[in-house]
Amino acid sequence: MDRLDAMTVLIAAVETGSLSAASRRLAMPLATVSRKVADLEAHLNTRLLIRSSRHLLLTDAGRAYVEASRAILEQVDEAERAATGEYTTPKGDLTVTAPVVFGRLHVLPVVVEFLKAFPEINIRLSLSDRLVNLVEDHVDLAIRIGNLPDSNMVATKVGSIRRATYASPAYLARRGIPQRPEDLAGHDCITFEGFTSPSVWTFMRGRKEVAVPVHSRLSVTTAEAAVDAAVAQLGVTRLLSYQAARAIAAGELQMVLEPFEPPPWPVSAIYIAQGLVPLKLRAFLDFAVPRLRAGDRIAGLDQLF
Repeated sequence: MDRLDAMTVLIAAVETGSLSAASRRLAMPLATVSRKVADLEAHLNTRLLIRSSRHLLLTDAGRAYVEASRAILEQVDEAERAATGEYTTPKGDLTVTAPVVFGRLHVLPVVVEFLKAFPEINIRLSLSDRLVNLVEDHVDLAIRIGNLPDSNMVATKVGSIRRATYASPAYLARRGIPQRPEDLAGHDCITFEGFTSPSVWTFMRGRKEVAVPVHSRLSVTTAEAAVDAAVAQLGVTRLLSYQAARAIAAGELQMVLEPFEPPPWPVSAIYIAQGLVPLKLRAFLDFAVPRLRAGDRIAGLDQLF
């Protein structure tokens, strides 16, 4: 059995959703496709696919094997291209994920520039504020905000982001500028669910963490809504610096309580450690990292990195 060939067939079946669709993609008889998958399962002595009348499902063993197969075939392809001197034109598909607002404002412009420069690469940009599993979700590269846990991921720092407190100049002229975190007790606050508590905000006094109660007049589920409400003079809000950067640049918001903000969070580009990095991924890293590090490339981002 040609295991590399069998891996290719298995991946085609998973990506197309059925053995018959894999047969059409590979221009291979359906019986041959079915036999190659069955031979692979027999060789491994485990079930990789659960076949139903409508679609295929991967078993846990199958999911792990498909991911390993993708990495192996990618490395074989890279090695062959290097050996034959065809190592000058990156090609293929990439999946990149990033937080919603950061991705829209800062990653998408880089992706657009990259695609213009590399016509043989296609990118799926997945914007999500949930923590995406790179293996399970078939993601090549993730942009992460925050301290990273120890893992088998390779991380490259592209900058850092502050957690800061903002209000509109008109609101502060009317209600006064808070000088200490405790002053927030006399202010209306706009809380961003998933980022700030609706009842307690945490600051730093020297090296000591200080928790102060706040009165949430409005609780929202997106950063854009928190910015809009603060610009509309409803109250004080707490955001990541890039989320408020445009409003700050336009003079619609200003930072308060800056001496009490916690240390900044790192922004990292992470990918799975896999030996030889695929050329398409290396090309994107080489292109994107310096551009993401240039935090002033868009007006108003001088506070970002």
